[in-house]
Amino acid sequence: MSETSLLTNLVDSWFGSLTINLLCYSTVFIPGYFLLQYFKNSKYIERAEYENGLNNTAHNDSESSSTRIVLPSFPGTGLVSKLITSCVYGHSYDKIVTDPAGAPKGAHGEKSMGSSFVQLMFCFVGLQLSYLTWGVLQEKIMTKEYQNSDGSIGHFKDSQFLVFVNRILAFMLAASYLSLTRQPRHTAPIYKYSYCSFSNIMSSWCQYEALKYVSFPTQVLAKASKIIPTMIMGKIVSSKKYDYYEYCTAFLISVGMTMFLMGSTEASTKTNSTTTMSGVIILVGYMSFDAFTSNWQGELFTQHKMSSVQMMCGVNFFSCLLTTTSLLQQGGFGVSLAFMFTYPVFFWDCLILSVCSATGQLFIYHTISTFGPVVFIIIMTIRQGLAILLSCILYSHPVTILGVLGIMLVFAALFLRVYCSYRMKQLQQRKSAGETSKGSIKLKKI
Repeated sequence: MSETSLLTNLVDSWFGSLTINLLCYSTVFIPGYFLLQYFKNSKYIERAEYENGLNNTAHNDSESSSTRIVLPSFPGTGLVSKLITSCVYGHSYDKIVTDPAGAPKGAHGEKSMGSSFVQLMFCFVGLQLSYLTWGVLQEKIMTKEYQNSDGSIGHFKDSQFLVFVNRILAFMLAASYLSLTRQPRHTAPIYKYSYCSFSNIMSSWCQYEALKYVSFPTQVLAKASKIIPTMIMGKIVSSKKYDYYEYCTAFLISVGMTMFLMGSTEASTKTNSTTTMSGVIILVGYMSFDAFTSNWQGELFTQHKMSSVQMMCGVNFFSCLLTTTSLLQQGGFGVSLAFMFTYPVFFWDCLILSVCSATGQLFIYHTISTFGPVVFIIIMTIRQGLAILLSCILYSHPVTILGVLGIMLVFAALFLRVYCSYRMKQLQQRKSAGETSKGSIKLKKI
């Protein structure tokens, strides 16, 4: 009996739940890894190109001799071969240039400061509206009790099903949009989306699980300090270099957000819960996975110039694949669908939650492709403060002096970041203009 209870407690713990989820995901990743290595080691694409050359030679010879020859099939012409090429190699190997008219004009294009500001505000407002609504519904679904017409009361607990519902709608919308519109040529190997998809799922799981083991002040500190791990991960993933003012403003924004969130009445009423070592480990995992996700997506945008909708479709495809596999193996679909039929209000909450998530994802990918992962994390960090501020306004919670000072520090840091960025661009333009003028003077002398 003791061994049974010990096993039950282990399965119900965060470590047991994490282990089960990872085992379920491994049933997708392990076969995928071996298939990937097989096609790469067998030089599939090189053989396809070689046989393609032989076919072309035979075709030319047949035309010259006026003899009709039935050409044999070879790798690279069938549907399966095209699918393998797209998943393993992508379409950059054939050196076909992406259509510049359809390519996303992200941070790589030259823009005036005014148009960049308007676009940044568009992303900011879109992210705030989408994820403030999403956050309210998420809290309702995970913390409130549902009651049906018969008077029965239920509490929904499967956060992985919510992740699946969010991802499946986003994938269907993105796939439908791609099939109806003209997009830039997709050159990225499809398997590369699986990395940020997995890290996104894991960061969502860690965020839900951390609520059980971490006190509110610790949560506040972690969410307010996400900018710094994102910059560190940027150096690891894509060897990015940041100026000193970017590190300084990131630190000031983190300190200001912590002061504001800790200074709210809501924070002071939740400081009784304790933070355990398990909670700290889960929080570190949450920040690491979250930082990797945005940086990896930014790196894909930089390398392959795909559109935001293409990124959204690729990431959500693997998210649906992983969550579906895990839910089927753990029996989560049956339990969640039974709960949905028992409590119809839950269905509408899930639908609105999914719409907000899909809309928010469009803004996420557009923001990362246009302004980079650090700016995106700054916007999402400010969202935490706006959520508390909205709560204070709606429910008449007073904001302490510490909170007011925190708000002032955040806006001062944001102004400093914008000003320094503008000055750096001016200096770079003057430097490049000076080098151009020197070159023209030398040419005149010659």
